[in-house]
Amino acid sequence: MTSDDDILQRVQQAFADCRRPEHFTDFTHCEECAEHDELLRSRDIHTLRIEDVGNPGWDPICFISPEGFAYYLPALARLALAEPDYAHGWYGGQFLWHLCYDGHQNKLWVACTPKQRRVVVELLRHIAETRASLVDSELHADDLFQAIEIWSDERPVA
Repeated sequence: MTSDDDILQRVQQAFADCRRPEHFTDFTHCEECAEHDELLRSRDIHTLRIEDVGNPGWDPICFISPEGFAYYLPALARLALAEPDYAHGWYGGQFLWHLCYDGHQNKLWVACTPKQRRVVVELLRHIAETRASLVDSELHADDLFQAIEIWSDERPVA
């Protein structure tokens, strides 16, 4: 079985060429977008914390550009594999939501290369193997299987 460190290293390698965008959201759209952009600009893949993204009602990842998502994916993977946080719970559920949003038209999926998508599927299968009881207790089994199905698809989006 692959360890958490091994899978995180594979994710890091697959997304290593993703450049940090100057802005992560449409920061001129509204105050909320500007605030989320400011937060994401103040962090990097090593310093992003559950406190930054762990509130489903105030989640900057909901507003992030596909390029920003690809840049931050190693950090989000790290948070999804972390133990549930006392104040924010398990980040895996939110992570799965982002991976499933809009099904096969998911703009985050579109922005990733086939190699990156395969590594995301490896991460998802690792979650299924190592955190099955957590996935079940948080009622995210359907989301996990849907994410695996979406991210396993190699066909281009029309």
